[in-house]
Amino acid sequence: MPTLIGEVKLFMKTESLDLTTSRGATTAHVALPEADTRAAIILIQEWWGINDHIRDIASRYAAEGFVCVAPDLYRGKLAKNTEEASAMMNGLKIEDGMETIKTALAETKAKYNVTQVAITGYCMGGTFALRAACEVSELAAAAPFYGDIPEDEVLKQLRVPTLFIAGKRDAWINTKKVSELELAARKYDLQLEVISYEADHAFFNDTRPEVFDASAAKDAWAKVLAHFRKHLGEPAKQVSA
Repeated sequence: MPTLIGEVKLFMKTESLDLTTSRGATTAHVALPEADTRAAIILIQEWWGINDHIRDIASRYAAEGFVCVAPDLYRGKLAKNTEEASAMMNGLKIEDGMETIKTALAETKAKYNVTQVAITGYCMGGTFALRAACEVSELAAAAPFYGDIPEDEVLKQLRVPTLFIAGKRDAWINTKKVSELELAARKYDLQLEVISYEADHAFFNDTRPEVFDASAAKDAWAKVLAHFRKHLGEPAKQVSA
């Protein structure tokens, strides 16, 4: 069952949201808070797909009072290993993923009557979350975790308050890339703050003990929640166990 940072069992209401794009239909996994709210989080998957870990994170956000919507960028496919995950991620066109995200945002506002929406994502999802923060002006905040950095022509358009989470031992989104992001933030006067931990890529994923860092994950979670509450407002706190 879902857990909240490995401590509290959650039994949040979940449902599926149908999404229609020009490149084919898909769905989104939705976790709903107990109390009404006008704030939602769009959660973008890792390169594995919409697996139990992503559903767990969605429930964590719902427990904090947010509607959480995780659009399925792979249209129902799940990677069984890193080779499949790499192939699926590299086969996903940026335009395809972005259209799915924009569709999810529109459907979330329409169905759940929310007025403030933020975006987050991990690994591949962090890449899309950062790009969305640059291209989707309706977003109120963003918190990409160790995603790749878009080209300057895209990055300089960022107007959404963004908290970028990185791991100093990450070989993919390495310290050089993160330093370049910080330089670009200063160059273009972007609303972007970088927080780096002494941790590896995917350190937030508590289903992967080889990279999971409990201390970094707990601190990052607290900082992201504070960031979202600042820019989306304070939702009603849930009481579930």
